[in-house]
Amino acid sequence: MSTNFLVKGWCPNALRPMASGDGLIVRIKPPGGRLSAREASEIAKLASRYGNGVIDISNRANLQVRGVREQSYDGLLSGLMELDLIDANADAEANRNIIVTPFAVTDDLAHTLAEDLSHALAKPNAPRLPGKFGFAIDIEEAPVLRSAPADIRFERASDGSLVCVADGAGTGAIIAPDTAVEAAVALSRWFLDTGGMVDGRGRMAAHIARGTPLPERFTAVPRKPEAAFKPTPGQTEKGWLVGLAFGQMSAQTLAALAQLGPLQLTPWRMVLIVGLHQRPELQDVITDADDPLNRVVACVGAPSCPQAHQPTRSLARMLSAHVPNGSQLHVSGCAKGCAQPTPTPRTLVAGPTGFSLIRHGRAGDDPIGAPVSAEALIANPTRINEAV
Repeated sequence: MSTNFLVKGWCPNALRPMASGDGLIVRIKPPGGRLSAREASEIAKLASRYGNGVIDISNRANLQVRGVREQSYDGLLSGLMELDLIDANADAEANRNIIVTPFAVTDDLAHTLAEDLSHALAKPNAPRLPGKFGFAIDIEEAPVLRSAPADIRFERASDGSLVCVADGAGTGAIIAPDTAVEAAVALSRWFLDTGGMVDGRGRMAAHIARGTPLPERFTAVPRKPEAAFKPTPGQTEKGWLVGLAFGQMSAQTLAALAQLGPLQLTPWRMVLIVGLHQRPELQDVITDADDPLNRVVACVGAPSCPQAHQPTRSLARMLSAHVPNGSQLHVSGCAKGCAQPTPTPRTLVAGPTGFSLIRHGRAGDDPIGAPVSAEALIANPTRINEAV
């Protein structure tokens, strides 16, 4: 598979926007992934005024305002500052990649840890980590964030103890709530000191996979086995979880969600409407676990992404009904595979002449057969299921 794409090695944020085919992308990192109804409503207004009215939710439980013009950026930034949704400086903003379990929606330990960790990462002497390096706070009885991108994780051991775990390791360090942040910062410094970052890039799981021995403290207790968890739209104890096709919504949809209550962003391209216990009657959200759009994932594609060879989401929509329930199709605009970094049963990767099919792999893996046009796939959609 061709790797003719640019790996930037960093993610946009509010103080460091990223240029894309439809303008600047400005990423907003709500503390703990939580937005009050007012904050969500104001972000919707800002996205309409200073962007193109399109908002993404990322797999790090952040929002991205798209289509921001350079001459409008300062206005958007001022609005976000008034909402207190921006860090004091670019280093602090880049360091604060923290995902909190969506089901801890009150001011409990999870959000206290997130706040304390945010403060520690914003200190002048804090370690300067790779742009994609992140943390997950997943301390409920059963872990739900194992598939979310994170390098250092707070979890529970089998006996209920709080542990700090290096992603990719099978063991962790036993910690107390008042020592948890110190342990995470120490582990991040160890990652840097042992060569985990090269040219500003690096991930913990890859560092562990190279055989780098962990500090003895982080081998104290076995990691809790992963529980079967598949997030789907529907009722939860904390509220109603709604899906967004391809993790994208309009500013009007965000404003409508804000009318229903506080929002908790998730790394599954879903939004939890906190306290809502009946199905929301809204357009452009997914409320049914069996909706075919739950089975497809696609990047923004051409022309919104300058690296994409073909449009992606229209094709994914048309093919979604032909993906078996419980399975998944990934449609990627290039071999980088931004929307789905892990293997899927079916992956279509765009190239200059069409889409190549990959079985049980990533977008950068070797395809089977020659590229096929989008028109041919639409005419014969069952070919995505051949030899799976």
